[in-house]
Amino acid sequence: MGMLSGWCVHALLGEEPMQGIPPFMTLFSASDLRIVLLGKDLAENCRVGNFILGQPMFDNKAPSDQVQIERRKHKTIINVPHLLQPHLSEHQITQIVEECMHLSYPGPHVIILVLNHNQCSAEDQEHVEKVLDTFQDGVYEHTMVLTTEDPDSVEPTKVNDVIKEIIKKCFNRHYQLKKNSSSADLREKLENLAQINSRRFVRNFKVQKVQRNPSSRSQKTEQVTEDGHTESPPTIALFGNSASIQFEPDNMLLGEEIPFKTVNTSRLVPIQRNIAGRHVSVINMTGLHETDPVDHLIDQLVNENEIHAFIFVVRLGQLTDADKMGLEWLQRVFGDKVLQFVIILFIYEREEECDTIKDDLKNNSVLKQLVEKCGGRYHTCNKMMNNQSEMRELMNKIERLFNENKQQLSGEMFNTEIKWQNLFQKNKDEIDKTTFKNESPKHTTTRTMKGTHQRMISIEETRSEQHKGKEITETLKNLIDRLNLKGRHHKLTAADVLQISVQSQDSCAEEELIQNFLQKLLLMNYRARYIQTKDIKEEDHTRQDICENDVNFDIFILESLSNKGMWKTDRIHPMDVQMAVFYCADGFLKQLMVTKLSQCQYALPLLVPDPFTQQTEFPLWTFRQINKSWKIRNTNNETISQTQPIYKAETPMVSFFRFGSVSSSKSQLMNSLINEKHNTFFHRNCPGSSRTRVLMDGVVEIAWFCPSGSYDDKFTDCVAFCNLHGDAGDNEKQLEILSEMSSVNVVLLPQLDKYDKSMIKLQQLYKDSKPLICLFTEDESAVTVMKNKYRIGLKDRNPSEVFEELRRAINVCLSHSCSTFILEDVSKHSDIRVDEEDDEDCRRGREAAQQMMSLLEKKDLTEIKESVLPHQGKLWHQWCQKNKELHRPRADESEMDISRKQTEMKKIREQQHESDNSEFIKFFIKEIITDTGHNMYFIKWIRILLDEYTSADHSDLYYKCEKWSKVLKSKENQDKSEKLKAEQTELERISEELQAAAFGLEHIMREIGQIYESCSSVKKNKKDLQVHFSSLPSLAAEMIISGFPLELMDGDAAHVPLIWISAVLDELIQKLGDQRVFVLSVLGIQSSGKSTMLNAMFGLQFAVSAGRCTRGAFMQLVRVSDEMKTQMNFDYILVVDTEGLRALELAGRSTRQHDNELATFVVGLGNLTLINIFGENLSEMQDILQIVVQAFLRMKKVRLNPRCVFVHQNVSDVTAGEKNMEGRRRLQQTLDEMTKLAAEEEDCDAECFSDVIEFDVQNDVKYFAHLWEGNPPMAPPNPKYCENIQELKETILTHPSKSHAMMLKDLKDRMKDLWEALLNERFVFSFRNSLEISVYRKLETEYSKWSWRLRSAMMEIENKLHNKIENEAIHEVEETDLQRGLKKTREEVKKSMSDFFDKDTDADILIQWKTSFEIKIKIVEENIVRETKRKLNEILQQRDLKKKIDDQRTHHENTLFEKSKELALKLKDKAKDEETLKREFDLFWEQSVKKIIRDTQSIKHTDVISDVKLLLSDINEGSLPIDHLKEGSEYNNIFTMKSYSEYVPIFRKSHPKGITDAVKDAYSTVKGTCRYAGTLSPVDETQIRVLIQDVEQQTNKMIMSFNISKMGYSITCIQQLKDYIINKVTHQEGAVKYVFKKQFFMDLFFSICKKANKMITDQHRMFRESNDPVIYVEKKREEYYNIFQKYCHGATSAAIFGEIVCQKLKEPIEQSVYKKTARDLTDEMRSNCESLNGNRSYLEKHILKTLADEEDFNKYMNYINHPRDHFKSFIRDEVSQYISDKFSVSVLPKMKENIKLLQQKIMKAAHLSTKHVQENRGDVGLWLNSFIQKLSGVLIFSEKDLSGVKHDDVDDFNLLEDVMRQELNDIMSDISSRFNTETFPVKLDYKFRPDELLIDHFSQCCWVQCPFCGAICTNTIKNHHGDHSVPFHRSIGQNGIYYINTSNLCTHICTSAVANSNLYFYPIDSDDRVPWTEYRKAGGDYAKWSITPDLSDLPYWKWFVCRFQKDLEEYYNNTFQGSGKIPDEWRLYLKQDAIESLDKYK
Repeated sequence: MGMLSGWCVHALLGEEPMQGIPPFMTLFSASDLRIVLLGKDLAENCRVGNFILGQPMFDNKAPSDQVQIERRKHKTIINVPHLLQPHLSEHQITQIVEECMHLSYPGPHVIILVLNHNQCSAEDQEHVEKVLDTFQDGVYEHTMVLTTEDPDSVEPTKVNDVIKEIIKKCFNRHYQLKKNSSSADLREKLENLAQINSRRFVRNFKVQKVQRNPSSRSQKTEQVTEDGHTESPPTIALFGNSASIQFEPDNMLLGEEIPFKTVNTSRLVPIQRNIAGRHVSVINMTGLHETDPVDHLIDQLVNENEIHAFIFVVRLGQLTDADKMGLEWLQRVFGDKVLQFVIILFIYEREEECDTIKDDLKNNSVLKQLVEKCGGRYHTCNKMMNNQSEMRELMNKIERLFNENKQQLSGEMFNTEIKWQNLFQKNKDEIDKTTFKNESPKHTTTRTMKGTHQRMISIEETRSEQHKGKEITETLKNLIDRLNLKGRHHKLTAADVLQISVQSQDSCAEEELIQNFLQKLLLMNYRARYIQTKDIKEEDHTRQDICENDVNFDIFILESLSNKGMWKTDRIHPMDVQMAVFYCADGFLKQLMVTKLSQCQYALPLLVPDPFTQQTEFPLWTFRQINKSWKIRNTNNETISQTQPIYKAETPMVSFFRFGSVSSSKSQLMNSLINEKHNTFFHRNCPGSSRTRVLMDGVVEIAWFCPSGSYDDKFTDCVAFCNLHGDAGDNEKQLEILSEMSSVNVVLLPQLDKYDKSMIKLQQLYKDSKPLICLFTEDESAVTVMKNKYRIGLKDRNPSEVFEELRRAINVCLSHSCSTFILEDVSKHSDIRVDEEDDEDCRRGREAAQQMMSLLEKKDLTEIKESVLPHQGKLWHQWCQKNKELHRPRADESEMDISRKQTEMKKIREQQHESDNSEFIKFFIKEIITDTGHNMYFIKWIRILLDEYTSADHSDLYYKCEKWSKVLKSKENQDKSEKLKAEQTELERISEELQAAAFGLEHIMREIGQIYESCSSVKKNKKDLQVHFSSLPSLAAEMIISGFPLELMDGDAAHVPLIWISAVLDELIQKLGDQRVFVLSVLGIQSSGKSTMLNAMFGLQFAVSAGRCTRGAFMQLVRVSDEMKTQMNFDYILVVDTEGLRALELAGRSTRQHDNELATFVVGLGNLTLINIFGENLSEMQDILQIVVQAFLRMKKVRLNPRCVFVHQNVSDVTAGEKNMEGRRRLQQTLDEMTKLAAEEEDCDAECFSDVIEFDVQNDVKYFAHLWEGNPPMAPPNPKYCENIQELKETILTHPSKSHAMMLKDLKDRMKDLWEALLNERFVFSFRNSLEISVYRKLETEYSKWSWRLRSAMMEIENKLHNKIENEAIHEVEETDLQRGLKKTREEVKKSMSDFFDKDTDADILIQWKTSFEIKIKIVEENIVRETKRKLNEILQQRDLKKKIDDQRTHHENTLFEKSKELALKLKDKAKDEETLKREFDLFWEQSVKKIIRDTQSIKHTDVISDVKLLLSDINEGSLPIDHLKEGSEYNNIFTMKSYSEYVPIFRKSHPKGITDAVKDAYSTVKGTCRYAGTLSPVDETQIRVLIQDVEQQTNKMIMSFNISKMGYSITCIQQLKDYIINKVTHQEGAVKYVFKKQFFMDLFFSICKKANKMITDQHRMFRESNDPVIYVEKKREEYYNIFQKYCHGATSAAIFGEIVCQKLKEPIEQSVYKKTARDLTDEMRSNCESLNGNRSYLEKHILKTLADEEDFNKYMNYINHPRDHFKSFIRDEVSQYISDKFSVSVLPKMKENIKLLQQKIMKAAHLSTKHVQENRGDVGLWLNSFIQKLSGVLIFSEKDLSGVKHDDVDDFNLLEDVMRQELNDIMSDISSRFNTETFPVKLDYKFRPDELLIDHFSQCCWVQCPFCGAICTNTIKNHHGDHSVPFHRSIGQNGIYYINTSNLCTHICTSAVANSNLYFYPIDSDDRVPWTEYRKAGGDYAKWSITPDLSDLPYWKWFVCRFQKDLEEYYNNTFQGSGKIPDEWRLYLKQDAIESLDKYK
């Protein structure tokens, strides 16, 4: 809880003043949260109450009907355990509720219903509602249900239905008390409920009225307000002239009331009236002032009534002396304040008199003064008082009066006024009688006047004190409203303040003062107190305008008007702003605020009174982060530095007090003692000060003077100065504490009278033995000394003299005083609150931290980390060293060496894992893993206590390190003496001690990180770890969110713990979402103020104190406010602080290489890097600038584009424009020079810095003033420096809107890429931009979708046009037709592309590929159009070619039809004899078929292999080698050949030496090595394999183009294939042209034809079945017999014709359904089939997983050697499996749906054709033309299909339509019945099958293989942009590469080989060997590949090599032995590891 409980809650200011408080309430605070527990079980209620309070305070053995009350921690609980018992009567309920309300006066904030599930019935519910109805109407808004369960219950209790209903009425507020429930959680919920209700409390007006007064007031009529509350009607009292009123029944105000003076009464009883619709109480006091003294009546009147208005009755035009006396009487009786309640009522008799009032006011000055005295309020009415309009207006004026006053005249106000008057009169009488002896009359008179004056002041103060409470309340309310704090339901937090928001301005509106003050304070700008408000400035301008515009304006008039308040400005006092923030802030913000005040050298709040309760708080917590440094001189005149936490510092303390009102400023006087140039204490003469100060009276501020060790220090030691604001006499508690603890007391006072109330306190100070210095503002005397008491006059004296006298006096006093002050000791005083004790979370956090720190007792600081933090010690450093060695291999390193290092690293991890967790770390983890509410306090306390724990040792060590200056000096003098060496050795030892002694929160988190990394590496939890290690990153993520920095780079090991950092960022993403971050990093030399600058800019917590320089790199998140997110396009700024470059070479740690690594890392990480330069001398910075420039140059080479801003700190004159221009010119020149040097080192071209990055020397260079305004330690921060910080911050905030939005996920990848590349010595070569790769993969996936949409749309178009071609509806196809059909899809794709490139989160990265991909999509579209046109034109040609076959088939069909029809007509009379009909038809059919066979040549079966052999025989001169006739011979299939060396008769080139002797056992892939082994090189093998694959791909396309299913097969097809293959083999493309033996062509031709044999045979079978007349006609036999039967039975021509049409449609329908289903299924598999729903790279993952599952070596080799074939095979298998698995749930429903749609289209065409014929009176020919035309794009069906079928006699078209409908149903059923998994692939032509469509789609990608290992480029775009790449390479041994002169296969992996500087290879056609590290220099395919060093595990191919070692050895006839021995570590990988590893690569 804060100092002012609920300060931010406006309800505290809105509640009524507490009157008539019950006596017991004096024990409790009015600000308590008042809670009422209602229940029916004593034990349960006590249990709940004790749970809330946290202690067993309620007695569960007390009587069950007893109401108990307890208080703890600002919570008052009234326990009513019996109110919910159903047997209670209404009277008993009322009594208990009244007692409850009385005890919780003025009413409870929260009511808790304590209910038990087993004891709550419907009867209970009814009773609960009855009880709650006893309270006010809105009671449910304040009520919460708390359910309890049996503590011994094992199962969780379910809420029953009755309780659910009650909960629902309580707005679903429910808390279930369980075993593991947290009391803090419940308390928070109760606080939240109170806050939601704006801290309003439950009222029971009946009870409250009884409490206040049991008089007649409680009997008044009450009315209901708009908000539902009841309140008493307003009371008005009439006094004055009773004779002017006529008392009649019609008198609306008084009725027949008899004037008071005519009645003998002892009471004034109000009468209830209803006037103009308003209920009022009227008291008739007219004539009362003319009677005898009636004090008893007045007492009774004001004590029993709260009067809202006095109506002064005056006869209009007849103002008498009695009337004047009436008003004076009212003032005398009720006090002057009563006038604010008075309205004058002028009574008239005649209407015409009413209008004279205005003239009377003008002419009668006495009347005018009387009205002015009453605030100008008056009203007129007739003496009958019966005019409705006049009475209504009078009521309106009374209401306005009440609203203005916001109070009524009460008994308290009246009694206070009377007491003041009596006191005033008493003092006046005493003054008249007072005389002074032994004084002259003149002196007596003067003294008397002074005494009188003092007594008058005393009286005024007494009077003021009486009204103080209400005035403070009103003033505070006004202040809160003006500062825009009203209505806040939570305290201000540090998170609210630290977020990036709209920047502060020099002036602002009042409601923005808080925000501006805090923003400037965070910048350490001490001008934060001097913010002007805009309205003040506007008023000043207004005044000036008035003066300037009015030429007659008189300055004296201006002064007069000003004195009258014409331009009075009620500005908010700056210290009120500060204290308002202090009261509103939570503990963390208070601490931050006070720390910043201290940095600004401002005084800090020491004792702070609550503005409401006046209880004093000591905010000790706020001082905990403050350290003070000073220097003193010892007896040897040596300067000694001291740095101490200020709460521990033991210093003398000087207290300053003021008594009475003085003319001099005490605070200004104190400033002159501490720092005369800086207003440490705010005083009345400071800028922005005002007369109104609300929150400072009673506040004690403290400041310290810290000497610099110089001879002109004002004080020789650190001295604390305390300043009590306000009159010390009014703040006795503060006065008592300070005077007791101070070493010297200084009092500022006027000349006081001996009777003054302050004299007693002064006498006490005087009698005290402590030194006392009295400063008299009315005294002109110099210093007077009497023992240790001093008297100094101030009046009319030179301030400098006074200050010097005071300083000397204090120094003298301090020299004789042994009293010292320790800040912590203030907490020992009673009757004050200590924030650390009062805030339970803070206290518990401290206790836990102290308990944890106790574990470090008696431990040597230099050895403490070794014992307490073992995981980050030697083992971690060894691991880091091994990791660097792994990434930087030696020249002769093999895969065995690499695996050995990896094994050693794993062993180190295992040793780390086996290390025991210290009790210290276990305690820390236990505390922060438990959600106790005090976690953040605990962490803060740990930081504080660790700093305190290490500070003493650090100071000693740093003092010893001052020897370093001597060593440096000796080095400069080139001293090489033994003494120098000894000093260097000693210094290094101290340095190591210093490094070991560094122990902070970052080391604890580093230890937790290493615990996590060790567990993660061994994949199991530590035995002594309380939680699972996977939860540890969550703790760090929470700390980052809470504002703590996280260590990115270990400053001791100079290593980035990637596993830990990645896990923490993953958790951060889980908690925050994948937010957009702008990374701001900083670079500069050591101690140049980098961290200070960042802390000031963003309010961060980077270590800045001396000796705590940043080590490594840290990051901290800064949230961007919602209003700024839209401007910046970012959610967070991630600030990265780094250790200084060119750090002192202590322990030899810092090197140029380390600086390069650090600079490259943070520059690459940051969107913007601040380059911090200390001073203006660039010559000292040249080496640093070269490092920085080199880092930016590297970023350019790896296509990262960070920006930078140079910051020159400590510049003497930042305003000198010419000087700065020269500085910028020199910087630009230096940067250009450094660029040239760096470019030479990085081997690239760059002439100037702007060639490297975008840099504007005018805008990207900032000059900063000195940090301090004066000399430390007392100098405040320079405001110019703060302004420079503000300007830089504004510049920084403009960059995010121009930068690429990096997501947290991308940041994690970027960090990994940078560090992995830095571990390798060649950064640019090694860098792998994961973000760019990931974005490109995403683009590839989208590209795949776009291209598929175009292909899918074109397939639909192609199908329609194909149907039209077959139907002879079109005779040519133009590209424009296809483009027109594709237009809609093209526009959709174009829009999708535009949206993707413009709106994607990675749009900034994608933009580089936008143009190229737009071109690619356009090319794809053109290719699709071109290819479709080609296929359709081929169909056109084939249609014409097969026209003869089609006509012949149609002729046979129609001839059979006509002849069967003729036969039917002959046998019509035998229609009933089925046997005869069948016999006759069979005879007819047999004769007809014989004739067809005789007249037509049948289509024969095909034998492709025979034709191939025939052609091969011709080639081989008639003889075919026996090997080619053997089935299964290896020569039969060229695709499975291990090597093609047998086909190449002569090597074109061979290396004369094979390989050099440069490196033992190094290997080469040059073809020359094959000379020794008799084999081709792997490069040649790959080239030949690619040639074979290209030939196969093209021949497959040729076979598809033959359209054999439609045209049939002939040997010419094979002949064309042969000719193409010969041409392709003999005319090779590319740089290398191979000369092959004849066997190569023969085997290639034979293998291709054999592979295509099945496809050709199947297609020819389909052609034969469709076109062989015998087969085709035989298939139609049943159809013709059915038609024959119908003719015999007399069916009409229309019916027969309909059946014939349907039979003709059957085959086209079937083909159309299959084709449409195939297309639909393809689309579905692209979405739903896991292996086929991504791009080619994603498909390859599934292929590899399948290969691993099957463990088939032959399939693996097929994949390695013939990847395209394997992809095709895999896709076919996947499609086949999908169709098989999904046939019933997906394929079959699609087919049935397509059949249904097709049937609908056919019947619609038939219906429209019938309608068309009927409308045009056409014949069957017209019907048929219309029908065919409508189906031309749907089915292959034309008029020629019915040529020869006579249908002229068809005239019943309705019957025709009906017959078709029936027949179609039968046909569709028949087709559907034949749907199954076997017929589906058979019925489809190859080119329409889903697998072929998908193969065609996935083949449109890159198939280039790595020239070393054969891995396929994963780019899914053919002829793609940029280099070829794969996510992981393979062991090159599996591609057949071996070590020269051995039979040992190589185990090297490409990615490790390219990192080896001593491995070489020979490119094709070259005798020049090329190092693997520079493989691109080989040119050709080598130059087009990107192979980055990667030492990742790559389990998949390592497992493959181990699993198939023997197979590989047999396959290549070599072994994995000798240099090629497989590392044992590879054999540890399981198949599951291999499969899981595939998911790690994108």
